[in-house]
Amino acid sequence: MMELLTSAEAWAALLTLTALEIVLGIDNVIFLSVIVSRIPAAQAKRARQIGLLLALVFRIILLSLLVWLIGLTEPVLTVKSVALSWRDIILIGGGLFLIAKATHEIHAEVEARDVEPDATPKASAFFWVIVQIIIIDMVFSLDSIITAIGMAQDLEIMIAAVVIACVIMYVSSGPVARFVADHPTTKMLALAFLVLIGVALVADGFKFHIPRGYIYFAIAFSAAVEMFNVLAKRNRKRAAS
Repeated sequence: MMELLTSAEAWAALLTLTALEIVLGIDNVIFLSVIVSRIPAAQAKRARQIGLLLALVFRIILLSLLVWLIGLTEPVLTVKSVALSWRDIILIGGGLFLIAKATHEIHAEVEARDVEPDATPKASAFFWVIVQIIIIDMVFSLDSIITAIGMAQDLEIMIAAVVIACVIMYVSSGPVARFVADHPTTKMLALAFLVLIGVALVADGFKFHIPRGYIYFAIAFSAAVEMFNVLAKRNRKRAAS
């Protein structure tokens, strides 16, 4: 352990892996922000906390099962000359779930005019929110940890990077969720991001890798444009008042 603390290579690996885990955690934060927006505020905070705690637990459990996890990359099924492993099947299932969930939420937002004005989120939805968070946490954790295994050799470094990334995700999830809830247009944008991420997961499952840099650049560019729209709207309100 002391050798890792005094090793410049270990610190470099920790910083690199932590940055990567934070970037990969963006998907989790976006999903959490959208999914908790339909339940009461008090329960939304609890759901975020439970979701991020589960994300941390899943990642640490997967790291402790390295031999089993590596076995998930072995082909178990062939579809039209494409060999699929359990990891691929999980990514395809998770991607389809994300696409279906985001499409359902987009439909609900677009058709919101058909809902009575006094309609409020039901507290009973909390259980189903947690179930959906568990499903997507498992998918994102699997993708995240397999990436970590490819970048670092020491289990201590992987666990430290995952813990740091989850702490940062926890700190940022609250402000992101509030911003999404306060600005309906950003929620629609977040849902579009989820569709994009879902397509990327399905493509990865079928061995067609879409470089994540392209996806994150598209997300960053769209978010920057939306931020300018929000600022412009705020300035118009100030000028009108």
